Amino acid sequence: MTQVFFYHGAADKIAAACALLSGAYAKKKQMLVYAVDSAVASSVDRMLWTHSALSFVPHCRADSPLAADTPILITDKLDSIALDERLMNLSQEIPPGFSRFESLIEVVGQEESDRDKARDRVKFYKDRGYQVRYFDLSDR
Repeated sequence: MTQVFFYHGAADKIAAACALLSGAYAKKKQMLVYAVDSAVASSVDRMLWTHSALSFVPHCRADSPLAADTPILITDKLDSIALDERLMNLSQEIPPGFSRFESLIEVVGQEESDRDKARDRVKFYKDRGYQVRYFDLSDR
């Protein structure tokens, strides 16, 4: 069963997501980033280029010719991608087919609308028997 992790209370949701992606890359773990909003996808892409002056996090869009050799992929469609280990959801909705992934990482900001949508997703996962683990980012 998919493990569900909620990283909540992020002052900057994109920066928090990029920090998690950087950590995954440092551990040599692949990650698929689900971002249906093109502005969010572009922000993640841009921040991963500039996140840390001392490190580089290889990433690209899932439809790039380099996708097969890149550990972090950003996409707005999950149905045509073979990765099934880790999914980061940066959308406001339940990712389609999320249950095929070993783990689902949700990043939640401090805005009330983001928190409300996240509560709906938590309820959805719990109602279906998924255990949800929480990590508070508000102190960082």
